Amino acid sequence: MSKITPFLWFDNNLDDAIKFYSSVFKNHRLLYEVQYGDAGPGPKGTTMTATFELEGQKFMALNGGPMFKFTEAISMFITCVNQEEIDYYWERLSEGGQKSQCGWLKDKFGLSWQVVPDNLGQLLHNQDSQKAANVMRAMMQMGKLDISALEEAGK
Repeated sequence: MSKITPFLWFDNNLDDAIKFYSSVFKNHRLLYEVQYGDAGPGPKGTTMTATFELEGQKFMALNGGPMFKFTEAISMFITCVNQEEIDYYWERLSEGGQKSQCGWLKDKFGLSWQVVPDNLGQLLHNQDSQKAANVMRAMMQMGKLDISALEEAGK
């Protein structure tokens, strides 16, 4: 059990976000929800907070309204074992969002994600600094990461 849990602030669309993430990640579960009551500040009976898991990672979230937005300063990092997995998460999470470079994207809620091969760290930290630099140059030219191209650049 993790001692640290990401806490996400949504703009009154937490229920939609949970449905979306549950459709993307095969292993998901809603642990609990708390509804706004008479004291507000949200409409009585609407979701105030929720705790859910995606692939074993627990998240807490708040239907907090428009005061705060997600930025790229915080992102969710998904390590993928093959290109099929990269392709899947890249396409699904970017639906209605925005694709960027180097494996980064924003989902339709504005949350940033990095979709990367599980061997990226090894490729970027090659003892041969020229090979590592070649991998970095190749990655900087990509939107969605291509495992084969990165591995080829590191040879």
